[in-house]
Amino acid sequence: MKDVEKVSVYMQQLNHPLKAEIEVLRTIIKETDASISERIKWNAPSYYCKEDFLTFNHRMQDKVHLIFHNDSIPKVSSTILEGDYKDRRMVYFKDMTDVLSKKTELQRVITELLVLINN
Repeated sequence: MKDVEKVSVYMQQLNHPLKAEIEVLRTIIKETDASISERIKWNAPSYYCKEDFLTFNHRMQDKVHLIFHNDSIPKVSSTILEGDYKDRRMVYFKDMTDVLSKKTELQRVITELLVLINN
């Protein structure tokens, strides 16, 4: 099965109260840059270009949890990024209003990170 098919099957089977928000976030992420590819990694949709950089974590049922995991993410400054880990930052979304209000900043963070990764 190709990555696209694996993600499709995963999403069909996903039972999460914020599944609509997850779908919108998947679209936002992929629309940010044409070079972004999606696959299943660590049992969740994950995104990469030259390197892996972003993965969903579906353990929490009351919010959507995105993990930026790349050595360059600490160089990106944003109010939506949480945590002070060596090579990770978290972003949380509580509902669709939160997803839509953070869309522009999420895309800015992804774009800035991809510039760092590709240089």
